[in-house]
Amino acid sequence: MIDTPWGGMRVADSHVHFFSHRFFSMLAAQTGGTLDSVAAALGWQMPPERAAEFANFWVEELDRHGVSRAAIIASLPGDELSVAEAVAAFPGRFFGYFFVNPVAPAAAATVEQSITKHGLQGACFFPAMHGYAIDDGRVLAVLDVLAATPGCLAFVHCGVLSVGFRKKLKLPSLFDMRFSNPIGLHAVALRYPKLPFVVPHFGAGYLREALMLADMCPNVYLDTSSTNAWMKYEPQGLTLEKVFERALAVAGPERLLFGTDSSFFPRGWHAQVFAQQVAALAAVGAGAADASAVLGGNLERLLERNA
Repeated sequence: MIDTPWGGMRVADSHVHFFSHRFFSMLAAQTGGTLDSVAAALGWQMPPERAAEFANFWVEELDRHGVSRAAIIASLPGDELSVAEAVAAFPGRFFGYFFVNPVAPAAAATVEQSITKHGLQGACFFPAMHGYAIDDGRVLAVLDVLAATPGCLAFVHCGVLSVGFRKKLKLPSLFDMRFSNPIGLHAVALRYPKLPFVVPHFGAGYLREALMLADMCPNVYLDTSSTNAWMKYEPQGLTLEKVFERALAVAGPERLLFGTDSSFFPRGWHAQVFAQQVAALAAVGAGAADASAVLGGNLERLLERNA
């Protein structure tokens, strides 16, 4: 429980990156460097080799802040087993998400195995990163798998995509923003009405389009995560309070998912993001029931398989 303006509240973070030891190894392979050189370049603490041990670091960190649960994300395709091991070690604390490149060979089979064998629940799509339209037939084949399994969701990154660790490591980020508009998700979300679709960062610069999408598709959710620096692209005067006010008015409190976009140690859980979002919710007059839904209740309801 965390103290909030509405009293003690159960909090579940919908957006935490699990930068595992294998994640570091994969980055080292991409850079041609070593694990130590990658960690030094990033200024991050090297995680333990065993994912379950690293998961314990996160449990202790969440306990320190009073966070009840978190959705942890395998942040490179191929690192699904790290998150699966963490979820298996602490099934009551974590929901497992994983990156998927749906245009890669055997993507649908990989997703099915990640869900049925390893117990993961969220497939993360990055169309601009991997260069595909969200209504591509290969994407639909993957979504068919997700839609067939209750308690799963599709996380679809839209808008501006900037990966800080790639910049620090001088790795290319050849992203294609032609595929980043939330409007492209409209027909797809309608095709799978029982599958929840989560658009992070309020659309990351496509707030208007993300709200239009959510208004037209009741199975679309918006995640509130990160510092929301995309607001610099909006007309002057847009504040986080106004973003929450508009999102609450259009999507309603039952379709907003609190998230921090926490990722690395030694920073750990991004408490400042939580504080800013709580202040914004309070400023726009959210009641206790609505705040409870946004700050954790909605996520646990969506992924009730392990709730």
